[in-house]
Amino acid sequence: MKLLAVRRLLRIQRVVIRYQLDEMLFELPLPFWLRALSWLLPWRWLPRKPLALSRGARLRLALEDLGPIFIKFGQLLSTRRDLLPPDIADELAHLQDRVPPFPEDQAIALIERQLGAPVSEVFARFDSQPLASASVAQVHAAQLKTGEQVVVKVVRPGLKPIIRQDLAWLFLIARVAEKASADARRLRPVEVVSDYEKTIYDELDLLREAANASQLRRNFDGSPLLYVPQVYWDLCRHQVLVMERIYGIPVTDLATLADQRTDMKLLAERGVEIFFTQVFRDSFFHADMHPGNIFVSTRTPWSPQYIAIDCGIIGSLTDEDQDYLARNLIAFFKRDYRKVAQLHIDSGWVPADTKVNEFEAAIRTVCEPIFEKPLKDISFGQLLLRLFQTARRFNMEVQPQLVLLQKTLLNIEGLGRQLYPDLDLWSTAQPYLERWMRERISPLHLLRNLQQQAEQVPHLSQIARDTLERLQRSQQREEQRPNRDQWPLRLLGAALIGAGTLQGLAPLLAAWPAWLMVGGGLYLVLRR
Repeated sequence: MKLLAVRRLLRIQRVVIRYQLDEMLFELPLPFWLRALSWLLPWRWLPRKPLALSRGARLRLALEDLGPIFIKFGQLLSTRRDLLPPDIADELAHLQDRVPPFPEDQAIALIERQLGAPVSEVFARFDSQPLASASVAQVHAAQLKTGEQVVVKVVRPGLKPIIRQDLAWLFLIARVAEKASADARRLRPVEVVSDYEKTIYDELDLLREAANASQLRRNFDGSPLLYVPQVYWDLCRHQVLVMERIYGIPVTDLATLADQRTDMKLLAERGVEIFFTQVFRDSFFHADMHPGNIFVSTRTPWSPQYIAIDCGIIGSLTDEDQDYLARNLIAFFKRDYRKVAQLHIDSGWVPADTKVNEFEAAIRTVCEPIFEKPLKDISFGQLLLRLFQTARRFNMEVQPQLVLLQKTLLNIEGLGRQLYPDLDLWSTAQPYLERWMRERISPLHLLRNLQQQAEQVPHLSQIARDTLERLQRSQQREEQRPNRDQWPLRLLGAALIGAGTLQGLAPLLAAWPAWLMVGGGLYLVLRR
Protein backbone atom coordinates (compact mmCIF):
# COMPACT_ATOMS: atom_id res chain seq x y z
CA MET A 1 0.00 0.00 0.00
CA LYS A 2 2.81 2.43 0.82
CA LEU A 3 4.53 1.69 -2.50
CA LEU A 4 1.29 2.29 -4.39
CA ALA A 5 0.78 5.58 -2.54
CA VAL A 6 4.29 6.76 -3.43
CA ARG A 7 3.73 5.83 -7.06
CA ARG A 8 0.47 7.79 -7.02
CA LEU A 9 2.21 10.84 -5.57
CA LEU A 10 4.81 10.69 -8.35
CA ARG A 11 1.97 10.40 -10.84
CA ILE A 12 0.31 13.53 -9.44
CA GLN A 13 3.63 15.38 -9.60
CA ARG A 14 4.14 14.38 -13.25
CA VAL A 15 0.66 15.61 -14.17
CA VAL A 16 1.23 18.93 -12.40
CA ILE A 17 4.50 19.41 -14.32
CA ARG A 18 3.08 18.22 -17.64
CA TYR A 19 0.21 20.69 -17.63
CA GLN A 20 2.24 23.41 -15.90
CA LEU A 21 -0.30 23.82 -13.12
CA ASP A 22 2.43 25.19 -10.86
CA GLU A 23 2.58 28.24 -13.14
CA MET A 24 -1.13 28.82 -12.51
CA LEU A 25 -0.61 28.45 -8.75
CA PHE A 26 2.21 30.94 -8.55
CA GLU A 27 0.25 33.48 -10.58
CA LEU A 28 -1.98 33.87 -7.53
CA PRO A 29 -1.28 36.54 -4.87
CA LEU A 30 0.64 34.19 -2.55
CA PRO A 31 2.63 35.20 0.53
CA PHE A 32 6.27 36.14 -0.13
CA TRP A 33 7.69 33.13 1.74
CA LEU A 34 5.56 30.69 -0.27
CA ARG A 35 6.50 32.33 -3.54
CA ALA A 36 10.16 32.08 -2.53
CA LEU A 37 9.74 28.35 -1.91
CA SER A 38 8.64 27.89 -5.51
CA TRP A 39 12.23 28.38 -6.65
CA LEU A 40 13.29 25.31 -4.69
CA LEU A 41 11.29 23.06 -7.00
CA PRO A 42 13.80 21.32 -9.32
CA TRP A 43 11.72 21.50 -12.49
CA ARG A 44 11.37 25.27 -12.13
CA TRP A 45 15.03 25.55 -13.16
CA LEU A 46 14.58 23.55 -16.36
CA PRO A 47 13.51 25.18 -19.64
CA ARG A 48 9.87 24.48 -20.44
CA LYS A 49 8.00 25.30 -23.61
CA PRO A 50 4.66 27.02 -22.90
CA LEU A 51 1.68 24.80 -23.74
CA ALA A 52 -0.60 25.91 -26.55
CA LEU A 53 -3.59 25.42 -24.26
CA SER A 54 -5.67 27.77 -22.19
CA ARG A 55 -5.34 27.57 -18.42
CA GLY A 56 -8.85 26.11 -18.19
CA ALA A 57 -8.01 23.35 -20.68
CA ARG A 58 -4.79 22.54 -18.82
CA LEU A 59 -6.67 22.23 -15.54
CA ARG A 60 -9.42 20.10 -17.08
CA LEU A 61 -6.96 17.71 -18.76
CA ALA A 62 -4.96 17.38 -15.55
CA LEU A 63 -8.08 16.47 -13.56
CA GLU A 64 -9.07 13.92 -16.21
CA ASP A 65 -5.62 12.33 -16.04
CA LEU A 66 -5.73 12.12 -12.24
CA GLY A 67 -8.97 10.14 -12.11
CA PRO A 68 -12.40 10.09 -10.45
CA ILE A 69 -11.71 11.90 -7.18
CA PHE A 70 -10.12 14.84 -8.98
CA ILE A 71 -12.76 14.82 -11.71
CA LYS A 72 -15.50 15.08 -9.10
CA PHE A 73 -13.71 18.02 -7.55
CA GLY A 74 -13.72 19.70 -10.97
CA GLN A 75 -17.42 18.94 -11.36
CA LEU A 76 -18.16 20.75 -8.13
CA LEU A 77 -16.07 23.74 -9.16
CA SER A 78 -17.81 23.96 -12.54
CA THR A 79 -21.15 24.72 -10.87
CA ARG A 80 -19.73 27.75 -9.02
CA ARG A 81 -19.40 30.29 -11.80
CA ASP A 82 -19.60 33.06 -9.25
CA LEU A 83 -16.28 31.81 -7.81
CA LEU A 84 -14.40 31.00 -11.04
CA PRO A 85 -13.25 32.95 -14.09
CA PRO A 86 -15.56 32.19 -17.07
CA ASP A 87 -12.82 30.51 -19.14
CA ILE A 88 -12.04 27.98 -16.39
CA ALA A 89 -15.72 27.35 -15.60
CA ASP A 90 -16.49 26.66 -19.28
CA GLU A 91 -13.69 24.10 -19.53
CA LEU A 92 -14.56 22.33 -16.27
CA ALA A 93 -18.15 22.00 -17.46
CA HIS A 94 -16.87 19.35 -19.92
CA LEU A 95 -16.17 17.09 -16.93
CA GLN A 96 -19.90 16.60 -16.26
CA ASP A 97 -20.54 13.93 -18.91
CA ARG A 98 -17.75 14.22 -21.47
CA VAL A 99 -14.93 12.40 -19.73
CA PRO A 100 -13.03 10.24 -22.29
CA PRO A 101 -14.73 6.80 -22.42
CA PHE A 102 -12.96 3.51 -21.84
CA PRO A 103 -12.81 0.97 -24.72
CA GLU A 104 -16.12 -0.51 -25.81
CA ASP A 105 -14.81 -4.09 -25.77
CA GLN A 106 -14.02 -3.72 -22.07
CA ALA A 107 -17.52 -2.37 -21.41
CA ILE A 108 -19.22 -5.21 -23.28
CA ALA A 109 -17.05 -7.86 -21.62
CA LEU A 110 -17.87 -6.49 -18.16
CA ILE A 111 -21.63 -6.32 -18.92
CA GLU A 112 -21.67 -9.89 -20.22
CA ARG A 113 -19.69 -11.12 -17.21
CA GLN A 114 -22.09 -9.41 -14.79
CA LEU A 115 -25.30 -10.53 -16.58
CA GLY A 116 -24.02 -14.01 -17.40
CA ALA A 117 -25.08 -13.83 -21.04
CA PRO A 118 -24.04 -12.16 -24.31
CA VAL A 119 -25.52 -8.69 -24.85
CA SER A 120 -27.19 -10.00 -28.02
CA GLU A 121 -29.27 -12.40 -25.91
CA VAL A 122 -30.24 -9.80 -23.34
CA PHE A 123 -30.93 -6.79 -25.58
CA ALA A 124 -32.64 -6.42 -28.93
CA ARG A 125 -30.16 -3.64 -29.67
CA PHE A 126 -27.02 -2.47 -27.90
CA ASP A 127 -25.02 0.61 -28.94
CA SER A 128 -21.33 0.02 -28.38
CA GLN A 129 -20.63 3.75 -28.69
CA PRO A 130 -21.37 5.29 -25.27
CA LEU A 131 -23.98 8.02 -24.86
CA ALA A 132 -22.03 9.68 -22.07
CA SER A 133 -18.95 9.03 -20.02
CA ALA A 134 -18.35 10.31 -16.49
CA SER A 135 -15.78 9.85 -13.78
CA VAL A 136 -17.04 6.55 -12.33
CA ALA A 137 -19.05 4.96 -15.14
CA GLN A 138 -20.24 5.33 -18.72
CA VAL A 139 -23.65 4.82 -20.29
CA HIS A 140 -24.72 2.93 -23.44
CA ALA A 141 -28.09 3.05 -25.18
CA ALA A 142 -29.97 -0.21 -25.69
CA GLN A 143 -33.39 -1.69 -26.37
CA LEU A 144 -34.94 -4.57 -24.44
CA LYS A 145 -36.45 -7.61 -26.13
CA THR A 146 -39.84 -6.28 -24.99
CA GLY A 147 -39.29 -3.01 -26.85
CA GLU A 148 -38.47 -0.55 -24.03
CA GLN A 149 -35.70 1.96 -24.68
CA VAL A 150 -33.13 1.77 -21.88
CA VAL A 151 -29.64 2.86 -20.91
CA VAL A 152 -26.98 0.52 -19.57
CA LYS A 153 -24.57 1.99 -17.05
CA VAL A 154 -21.29 0.18 -16.45
CA VAL A 155 -18.56 0.98 -13.90
CA ARG A 156 -15.09 1.82 -15.18
CA PRO A 157 -12.69 -1.10 -14.69
CA GLY A 158 -9.70 -0.77 -12.37
CA LEU A 159 -11.00 2.18 -10.34
CA LYS A 160 -10.57 0.83 -6.82
CA PRO A 161 -6.73 0.81 -6.75
CA ILE A 162 -6.59 4.42 -7.99
CA ILE A 163 -9.22 5.57 -5.50
CA ARG A 164 -7.44 3.72 -2.70
CA GLN A 165 -4.18 5.50 -3.50
CA ASP A 166 -5.79 8.93 -3.72
CA LEU A 167 -7.60 8.39 -0.43
CA ALA A 168 -4.34 7.32 1.22
CA TRP A 169 -2.82 10.69 0.34
CA LEU A 170 -5.94 12.58 1.37
CA PHE A 171 -5.88 10.86 4.77
CA LEU A 172 -2.18 11.61 5.17
CA ILE A 173 -2.70 15.29 4.35
CA ALA A 174 -5.68 15.45 6.71
CA ARG A 175 -3.77 13.88 9.61
CA VAL A 176 -0.76 16.14 9.11
CA ALA A 177 -3.04 19.18 8.94
CA GLU A 178 -4.80 18.20 12.17
CA LYS A 179 -1.50 17.84 14.01
CA ALA A 180 -0.03 21.05 12.61
CA SER A 181 -2.95 23.47 12.86
CA ALA A 182 -5.68 24.22 15.35
CA ASP A 183 -7.75 25.71 12.54
CA ALA A 184 -7.48 22.43 10.64
CA ARG A 185 -8.57 20.45 13.71
CA ARG A 186 -11.65 22.65 13.91
CA LEU A 187 -12.57 21.59 10.38
CA ARG A 188 -12.13 17.88 11.28
CA PRO A 189 -10.51 16.94 7.95
CA VAL A 190 -10.00 13.26 8.83
CA GLU A 191 -13.72 12.79 9.46
CA VAL A 192 -14.55 14.65 6.25
CA VAL A 193 -12.23 12.41 4.24
CA SER A 194 -13.72 9.34 5.96
CA ASP A 195 -17.19 10.41 4.90
CA TYR A 196 -15.97 11.01 1.35
CA GLU A 197 -14.34 7.56 1.34
CA LYS A 198 -17.67 5.95 2.14
CA THR A 199 -19.41 8.06 -0.50
CA ILE A 200 -17.01 7.26 -3.32
CA TYR A 201 -17.02 3.51 -2.59
CA ASP A 202 -20.81 3.49 -2.38
CA GLU A 203 -20.88 5.07 -5.84
CA LEU A 204 -19.06 2.05 -7.25
CA ASP A 205 -21.98 -0.21 -6.24
CA LEU A 206 -24.69 0.27 -8.87
CA LEU A 207 -27.20 -1.84 -6.92
CA ARG A 208 -27.09 0.85 -4.26
CA GLU A 209 -27.65 3.50 -6.92
CA ALA A 210 -30.61 1.51 -8.28
CA ALA A 211 -32.15 1.35 -4.81
CA ASN A 212 -31.63 5.09 -4.34
CA ALA A 213 -33.26 5.84 -7.70
CA SER A 214 -36.26 3.66 -6.85
CA GLN A 215 -36.74 5.45 -3.53
CA LEU A 216 -36.40 8.90 -5.08
CA ARG A 217 -38.84 7.93 -7.85
CA ARG A 218 -41.35 6.78 -5.24
CA ASN A 219 -40.94 10.01 -3.24
CA PHE A 220 -41.85 12.12 -6.29
CA ASP A 221 -44.34 9.75 -7.91
CA GLY A 222 -46.87 11.88 -9.82
CA SER A 223 -45.12 15.15 -8.89
CA PRO A 224 -44.89 17.96 -11.49
CA LEU A 225 -41.52 18.93 -10.00
CA LEU A 226 -39.27 15.94 -10.62
CA TYR A 227 -39.23 12.75 -12.68
CA VAL A 228 -36.86 9.83 -11.96
CA PRO A 229 -36.44 7.04 -14.57
CA GLN A 230 -37.64 3.50 -13.87
CA VAL A 231 -35.12 0.86 -12.82
CA TYR A 232 -35.18 -2.62 -14.42
CA TRP A 233 -34.15 -4.67 -11.41
CA ASP A 234 -33.84 -8.02 -13.22
CA LEU A 235 -30.90 -6.62 -15.21
CA CYS A 236 -29.10 -4.78 -12.41
CA ARG A 237 -25.87 -6.00 -10.85
CA HIS A 238 -23.14 -4.47 -8.68
CA GLN A 239 -21.33 -3.09 -11.76
CA VAL A 240 -24.21 -2.84 -14.23
CA LEU A 241 -27.39 -0.77 -14.01
CA VAL A 242 -30.25 -0.83 -16.55
CA MET A 243 -32.89 1.88 -16.39
CA GLU A 244 -35.41 3.72 -18.53
CA ARG A 245 -33.95 6.02 -21.15
CA ILE A 246 -35.12 9.60 -20.74
CA TYR A 247 -35.34 12.30 -23.37
CA GLY A 248 -34.86 15.81 -22.09
CA ILE A 249 -32.86 18.99 -22.52
CA PRO A 250 -29.61 19.30 -20.55
CA VAL A 251 -30.23 21.91 -17.89
CA THR A 252 -27.22 23.91 -19.08
CA ASP A 253 -28.53 24.13 -22.69
CA LEU A 254 -30.01 27.56 -22.10
CA ALA A 255 -30.51 28.27 -25.82
CA THR A 256 -32.73 25.21 -26.37
CA LEU A 257 -34.66 25.90 -23.18
CA ALA A 258 -35.28 29.43 -24.39
CA ASP A 259 -36.33 28.21 -27.86
CA GLN A 260 -39.11 26.08 -26.36
CA ARG A 261 -40.16 29.08 -24.23
CA THR A 262 -39.37 27.48 -20.90
CA ASP A 263 -40.45 29.51 -17.89
CA MET A 264 -36.89 30.03 -16.60
CA LYS A 265 -37.93 31.79 -13.38
CA LEU A 266 -40.28 28.95 -12.44
CA LEU A 267 -37.64 26.40 -13.44
CA ALA A 268 -35.05 27.97 -11.11
CA GLU A 269 -37.54 28.27 -8.25
CA ARG A 270 -38.64 24.65 -8.66
CA GLY A 271 -35.03 23.56 -8.36
CA VAL A 272 -34.88 25.23 -4.94
CA GLU A 273 -38.25 23.71 -3.97
CA ILE A 274 -37.09 20.22 -4.98
CA PHE A 275 -34.01 20.59 -2.81
CA PHE A 276 -35.91 21.66 0.30
CA THR A 277 -38.60 19.02 -0.30
CA GLN A 278 -35.98 16.27 -0.42
CA VAL A 279 -34.17 17.57 2.66
CA PHE A 280 -37.09 18.37 4.95
CA ARG A 281 -40.07 16.31 3.75
CA ASP A 282 -38.20 13.13 2.83
CA SER A 283 -34.79 13.44 4.51
CA PHE A 284 -33.49 11.76 1.35
CA PHE A 285 -31.79 14.08 -1.09
CA HIS A 286 -29.87 13.69 -4.33
CA ALA A 287 -26.39 14.85 -3.31
CA ASP A 288 -24.72 14.90 -6.73
CA MET A 289 -26.89 17.43 -8.55
CA HIS A 290 -24.29 18.83 -10.91
CA PRO A 291 -25.62 19.89 -14.35
CA GLY A 292 -24.56 16.63 -16.03
CA ASN A 293 -27.12 14.76 -13.92
CA ILE A 294 -30.09 17.08 -14.50
CA PHE A 295 -32.36 17.44 -17.53
CA VAL A 296 -35.60 19.32 -18.25
CA SER A 297 -38.65 17.66 -19.76
CA THR A 298 -39.87 18.95 -23.13
CA ARG A 299 -43.52 18.20 -22.42
CA THR A 300 -44.72 21.30 -20.55
CA PRO A 301 -42.25 24.19 -20.87
CA TRP A 302 -44.73 26.56 -19.21
CA SER A 303 -44.68 24.26 -16.16
CA PRO A 304 -41.16 22.78 -16.44
CA GLN A 305 -40.33 19.45 -14.83
CA TYR A 306 -36.83 18.32 -13.89
CA ILE A 307 -35.47 14.85 -14.69
CA ALA A 308 -32.78 13.50 -12.36
CA ILE A 309 -30.34 10.70 -13.09
CA ASP A 310 -27.26 9.24 -11.36
CA CYS A 311 -28.48 8.69 -7.81
CA GLY A 312 -25.22 7.17 -6.60
CA ILE A 313 -24.73 9.79 -3.89
CA ILE A 314 -27.68 10.30 -1.56
CA GLY A 315 -27.74 12.32 1.64
CA SER A 316 -29.93 12.00 4.71
CA LEU A 317 -30.49 13.97 7.92
CA THR A 318 -31.75 12.98 11.34
CA ASP A 319 -34.81 14.67 12.81
CA GLU A 320 -32.50 16.73 15.01
CA ASP A 321 -30.41 17.84 12.02
CA GLN A 322 -33.54 18.80 10.09
CA ASP A 323 -34.93 20.83 12.98
CA TYR A 324 -31.62 22.52 13.69
CA LEU A 325 -31.04 23.43 10.04
CA ALA A 326 -34.54 24.82 9.50
CA ARG A 327 -34.51 26.92 12.66
CA ASN A 328 -31.09 28.29 11.78
CA LEU A 329 -32.11 29.29 8.27
CA ILE A 330 -35.32 30.92 9.45
CA ALA A 331 -33.40 32.84 12.10
CA PHE A 332 -30.99 34.01 9.38
CA PHE A 333 -33.90 35.16 7.22
CA LYS A 334 -35.29 37.15 10.14
CA ARG A 335 -31.84 38.46 11.15
CA ASP A 336 -32.34 37.02 14.62
CA TYR A 337 -28.64 36.66 15.27
CA ARG A 338 -29.02 35.87 18.95
CA LYS A 339 -31.14 32.85 18.12
CA VAL A 340 -28.57 31.75 15.54
CA ALA A 341 -25.84 32.01 18.19
CA GLN A 342 -27.91 30.10 20.76
CA LEU A 343 -28.78 27.36 18.24
CA HIS A 344 -25.09 26.88 17.49
CA ILE A 345 -24.37 26.46 21.20
CA ASP A 346 -27.35 24.15 21.80
CA SER A 347 -26.38 21.93 18.88
CA GLY A 348 -22.78 21.60 20.03
CA TRP A 349 -21.25 23.32 17.02
CA VAL A 350 -19.45 25.66 19.40
CA PRO A 351 -18.38 24.91 22.99
CA ALA A 352 -21.06 25.17 25.67
CA ASP A 353 -19.13 27.89 27.51
CA THR A 354 -19.23 30.24 24.50
CA LYS A 355 -20.56 33.68 25.45
CA VAL A 356 -23.78 34.17 23.54
CA ASN A 357 -23.44 37.95 23.38
CA GLU A 358 -19.98 37.81 21.82
CA PHE A 359 -20.96 35.14 19.31
CA GLU A 360 -24.12 37.06 18.40
CA ALA A 361 -22.09 40.21 17.76
CA ALA A 362 -19.66 38.31 15.53
CA ILE A 363 -22.49 36.81 13.46
CA ARG A 364 -24.15 40.21 13.12
CA THR A 365 -20.88 41.69 11.87
CA VAL A 366 -20.73 39.03 9.15
CA CYS A 367 -24.37 39.05 8.08
CA GLU A 368 -25.46 42.68 8.21
CA PRO A 369 -23.29 43.89 5.29
CA ILE A 370 -24.55 40.97 3.21
CA PHE A 371 -28.21 41.55 3.98
CA GLU A 372 -27.90 45.19 2.98
CA LYS A 373 -27.72 43.98 -0.63
CA PRO A 374 -30.83 43.10 -2.66
CA LEU A 375 -31.88 39.57 -1.82
CA LYS A 376 -31.27 38.40 -5.38
CA ASP A 377 -27.62 39.43 -5.06
CA ILE A 378 -26.97 37.49 -1.85
CA SER A 379 -24.87 34.36 -2.29
CA PHE A 380 -25.38 31.67 0.31
CA GLY A 381 -21.92 30.32 -0.55
CA GLN A 382 -20.29 33.65 0.26
CA LEU A 383 -22.24 33.84 3.52
CA LEU A 384 -20.99 30.38 4.55
CA LEU A 385 -17.44 31.41 3.75
CA ARG A 386 -17.66 34.52 5.90
CA LEU A 387 -19.22 32.58 8.77
CA PHE A 388 -16.44 29.98 8.76
CA GLN A 389 -13.86 32.73 8.81
CA THR A 390 -15.55 34.24 11.86
CA ALA A 391 -15.85 30.84 13.54
CA ARG A 392 -12.13 30.65 14.24
CA ARG A 393 -12.60 32.81 17.31
CA PHE A 394 -15.19 30.44 18.74
CA ASN A 395 -13.76 27.01 17.78
CA MET A 396 -16.80 26.20 15.68
CA GLU A 397 -16.45 22.75 14.13
CA VAL A 398 -17.61 21.57 10.72
CA GLN A 399 -20.20 18.81 11.07
CA PRO A 400 -19.24 15.98 8.65
CA GLN A 401 -22.84 14.77 8.39
CA LEU A 402 -23.76 18.11 6.79
CA VAL A 403 -20.94 18.23 4.25
CA LEU A 404 -23.06 16.63 1.50
CA LEU A 405 -25.93 18.98 2.27
CA GLN A 406 -23.70 22.04 2.05
CA LYS A 407 -22.21 20.87 -1.26
CA THR A 408 -25.67 20.16 -2.70
CA LEU A 409 -27.01 23.56 -1.66
CA LEU A 410 -24.04 25.25 -3.32
CA ASN A 411 -24.75 23.25 -6.50
CA ILE A 412 -28.40 24.27 -6.44
CA GLU A 413 -27.56 27.92 -5.95
CA GLY A 414 -25.00 27.90 -8.77
CA LEU A 415 -27.39 26.11 -11.13
CA GLY A 416 -30.33 28.36 -10.23
CA ARG A 417 -28.37 31.52 -10.96
CA GLN A 418 -27.34 30.14 -14.35
CA LEU A 419 -30.98 29.53 -15.26
CA TYR A 420 -32.34 32.78 -13.83
CA PRO A 421 -29.72 35.32 -12.68
CA ASP A 422 -32.30 37.20 -10.58
CA LEU A 423 -33.17 34.08 -8.55
CA ASP A 424 -33.95 35.04 -4.97
CA LEU A 425 -32.92 31.91 -3.11
CA TRP A 426 -33.94 33.34 0.25
CA SER A 427 -37.52 34.36 -0.56
CA THR A 428 -38.05 31.07 -2.43
CA ALA A 429 -36.90 28.97 0.52
CA GLN A 430 -38.34 30.95 3.44
CA PRO A 431 -42.07 30.19 2.84
CA TYR A 432 -41.29 26.50 2.44
CA LEU A 433 -39.30 26.35 5.69
CA GLU A 434 -41.94 28.24 7.66
CA ARG A 435 -44.67 25.94 6.32
CA TRP A 436 -42.58 22.88 7.25
CA MET A 437 -42.07 24.18 10.80
CA ARG A 438 -45.82 24.81 11.19
CA GLU A 439 -46.59 21.29 9.99
CA ARG A 440 -44.23 19.84 12.62
CA ILE A 441 -46.42 21.25 15.40
CA SER A 442 -49.75 20.58 13.68
CA PRO A 443 -52.28 18.25 15.40
CA LEU A 444 -51.94 15.75 12.54
CA HIS A 445 -48.17 15.54 12.97
CA LEU A 446 -48.48 15.23 16.75
CA LEU A 447 -51.09 12.49 16.31
CA ARG A 448 -48.75 10.64 13.97
CA ASN A 449 -45.98 10.86 16.57
CA LEU A 450 -48.40 9.57 19.21
CA GLN A 451 -49.25 6.60 16.99
CA GLN A 452 -45.56 5.82 16.48
CA GLN A 453 -45.00 5.88 20.23
CA ALA A 454 -48.01 3.65 20.78
CA GLU A 455 -46.56 1.10 18.37
CA GLN A 456 -43.53 0.87 20.67
CA VAL A 457 -45.63 -0.07 23.73
CA PRO A 458 -45.37 -3.89 23.36
CA HIS A 459 -41.62 -3.64 22.77
CA LEU A 460 -41.07 -1.32 25.76
CA SER A 461 -43.24 -3.42 28.04
CA GLN A 462 -41.28 -6.54 27.12
CA ILE A 463 -38.02 -4.72 27.90
CA ALA A 464 -39.44 -3.68 31.28
CA ARG A 465 -40.51 -7.26 32.11
CA ASP A 466 -37.13 -8.66 31.06
CA THR A 467 -35.36 -6.06 33.16
CA LEU A 468 -37.43 -6.84 36.25
CA GLU A 469 -36.86 -10.57 35.81
CA ARG A 470 -33.10 -10.05 35.58
CA LEU A 471 -33.21 -7.85 38.68
CA GLN A 472 -35.17 -10.49 40.54
CA ARG A 473 -32.64 -13.17 39.64
CA SER A 474 -29.85 -10.82 40.68
CA GLN A 475 -31.59 -10.26 44.04
CA GLN A 476 -31.80 -13.99 44.64
CA ARG A 477 -28.07 -14.32 43.99
CA GLU A 478 -27.35 -11.41 46.32
CA GLU A 479 -29.40 -12.99 49.12
CA GLN A 480 -26.99 -15.91 49.00
CA ARG A 481 -24.12 -13.41 49.49
CA PRO A 482 -25.50 -11.01 52.14
CA ASN A 483 -22.21 -9.19 52.71
CA ARG A 484 -21.99 -7.92 49.11
CA ASP A 485 -22.29 -4.13 48.72
CA GLN A 486 -25.69 -3.06 47.33
CA TRP A 487 -24.66 0.30 45.83
CA PRO A 488 -24.55 -0.81 42.14
CA LEU A 489 -28.17 -1.95 42.28
CA ARG A 490 -29.20 1.20 44.10
CA LEU A 491 -27.47 3.26 41.42
CA LEU A 492 -29.28 1.30 38.71
CA GLY A 493 -32.54 1.86 40.53
CA ALA A 494 -31.98 5.61 40.63
CA ALA A 495 -31.26 5.61 36.91
CA LEU A 496 -34.48 3.70 36.25
CA ILE A 497 -36.45 6.18 38.30
CA GLY A 498 -34.99 9.12 36.38
CA ALA A 499 -35.47 7.53 32.96
CA GLY A 500 -38.94 6.33 33.77
CA THR A 501 -40.03 9.72 35.06
CA LEU A 502 -38.86 11.41 31.87
CA GLN A 503 -40.61 8.79 29.75
CA GLY A 504 -43.70 9.19 31.88
CA LEU A 505 -44.04 12.72 30.63
CA ALA A 506 -44.68 11.35 27.14
CA PRO A 507 -48.26 10.91 25.84
CA LEU A 508 -50.31 8.83 28.23
CA LEU A 509 -50.90 6.05 25.72
CA ALA A 510 -47.22 5.17 25.78
CA ALA A 511 -46.54 6.09 29.40
CA TRP A 512 -47.36 2.97 31.38
CA PRO A 513 -44.05 1.15 30.62
CA ALA A 514 -42.31 4.15 32.14
CA TRP A 515 -44.14 3.67 35.43
CA LEU A 516 -42.96 0.06 35.48
CA MET A 517 -39.43 1.45 35.27
CA VAL A 518 -40.13 3.86 38.12
CA GLY A 519 -41.60 1.07 40.24
CA GLY A 520 -38.63 -1.20 39.58
CA GLY A 521 -36.26 1.62 40.44
CA LEU A 522 -38.01 2.40 43.73
CA TYR A 523 -37.88 -1.25 44.65
CA LEU A 524 -34.11 -1.36 44.10
CA VAL A 525 -33.45 1.88 45.98
CA LEU A 526 -35.62 1.07 49.01
CA ARG A 527 -34.82 -2.63 49.32
CA ARG A 528 -32.63 -3.68 52.22
